[in-house]
Amino acid sequence: MKHTEDLGPHEIHLDRWIECAPFEDLLGMEIVRAENGEAVLTMPFRRQYANGGSIMHGGATVSLADTAAVMALKSRVAPGTHFGTTDMAIRFLRPVIQGVITARAQVEQQEERLWHARVEIVTEADEVAVEVTAVFKISRRRLTTIAEGC
Repeated sequence: MKHTEDLGPHEIHLDRWIECAPFEDLLGMEIVRAENGEAVLTMPFRRQYANGGSIMHGGATVSLADTAAVMALKSRVAPGTHFGTTDMAIRFLRPVIQGVITARAQVEQQEERLWHARVEIVTEADEVAVEVTAVFKISRRRLTTIAEGC
């Protein structure tokens, strides 16, 4: 049974602009690099991420792709910029059954407030397991909870 304090609202403060939030930490994501509109993140396949077929749950994989795209975008926009994923298309090409997967993301600005992302999720054998495209929209408001100096 859940306690009501677990249900939010929650206020999350990140120490750095390009940093994993609590959900990404829960999934064991690591930011290898995020610069110039590109990002590389990794995530291990843990038993808890398996579906009934003993393969990595698609939701966990897509979470890695979305986070990689976000980090690539954060490397191009000013700290405190607020944005959201407005569209995402996913192609599952092969199952992930073990090891550490890597997300390679690139973003490009398409219009004043629209950015497009492309992400490949690859296995340890460097085989593409998932391809993701996404669209992000920049909000006109700015975040106010970013730490000083970010």
